[in-house]
Amino acid sequence: MSALPQQHVSFRPMSYDDLAVISRIEPTIYSHPWTLGNFKDSLNAGYSAWVMEIAGDIVGYALVMLVLDEAHLLNLSVAKPLQGQGLGRILLAHMIAISQRHQAANMFLEVRVSNTKAIALYESMGFCEMGIRRNYYPTKTGREDAVLMGLAL
Repeated sequence: MSALPQQHVSFRPMSYDDLAVISRIEPTIYSHPWTLGNFKDSLNAGYSAWVMEIAGDIVGYALVMLVLDEAHLLNLSVAKPLQGQGLGRILLAHMIAISQRHQAANMFLEVRVSNTKAIALYESMGFCEMGIRRNYYPTKTGREDAVLMGLAL
């Protein structure tokens, strides 16, 4: 499947019925993917969870925890075959807009220090490095630091 023009991208709230598809996409993207339980727990907690579709197929998803005036982006994912086509930017813009509608003043996220493409995307959308979380992410051989990034909304 190739990416279609932006007008063919649609968003809707994530449902429990979407988790089977999401659970198939997640391990193709990450070395340490979220589990089905992680997604269920996020939905149960009432996090703002969205799927991005093209022609009715889930091609991406994102979850943000909204607490008081802060938004914490927990997961932003685009299916591997469609990465590098601008869909991550569209999905991130949607999550920023959702956070603004909930009157969040700031959005925060963590990203692996080795994920230079994601860091470049976040920086291009106005996020700034705020610090390093040491040994935040698991790896096959130990732990990896995370870059803490923030955006004033």
